[in-house]
Amino acid sequence: MAEDTEIAPDTKDWTWVLTRPCPECGHDSRSVAGPDIGARTRAGAAAWQQVLARPGARERPAGGAWSPAEYGCHVRDVFEVFDRRLQLMLAQDDPAFENWDQDATAVERRYAEQDPAVVGPELAAAAEAIAARFDAVSREQWGRTARRSDGAVFTVETLGQYFVHDWVHHLHDVGGAPLP
Repeated sequence: MAEDTEIAPDTKDWTWVLTRPCPECGHDSRSVAGPDIGARTRAGAAAWQQVLARPGARERPAGGAWSPAEYGCHVRDVFEVFDRRLQLMLAQDDPAFENWDQDATAVERRYAEQDPAVVGPELAAAAEAIAARFDAVSREQWGRTARRSDGAVFTVETLGQYFVHDWVHHLHDVGGAPLP
C-alpha cells in the first residue's frame, strides 16, 4: 500500500518537448510520426504491464514521488483524456480543451489505493482505444488543430507527440524498460 506522503503538484508547461528532446527521459517527440503513434502506444502499454506486475508496485519511493501503480493510474487516465481530446479534434474545427487537473484526479480517483492487477487491464484497454483512434486518422486530419486554455495550440500530430512523451516519460520515472 502506498504511503500517505504529500506529492508535489506538477505545474510545468511541458509543451517544450515538442521542440527539443527531454533531458530527463531522453525522448525526442519530434521523432514520432503521426501514423506510428498507435503502434508505439501498444508497445508502451505492454511495457506498463511489466511495471505494474512488479512486486512492490504500490510502494512509493523516497522523496514523495508516486508509486509505479499511481503512475500507472495516471497513464491510464492520460490515455482516456487524450482519447477524448483526439475525438474532439476530429469532430470539431479548432476546439478548446477543457482543463484537466491531474493532481485533483489522483486524489479523486484514489490512485494510492488502486490495485495494480486492476490498473493493468484498464490501462491496456485505454491504450488500445486511443491507439486504434490514432490508427484511423487520415492523412488530411493530422493537421487539424485544437487549443488548451493556456493558449497552447496542437495539431492532431503534435497532440499525439505530446501524448507519447507523457507516458514514455513516466515509464522512465518508474524505471521501466526503454522503448525503441
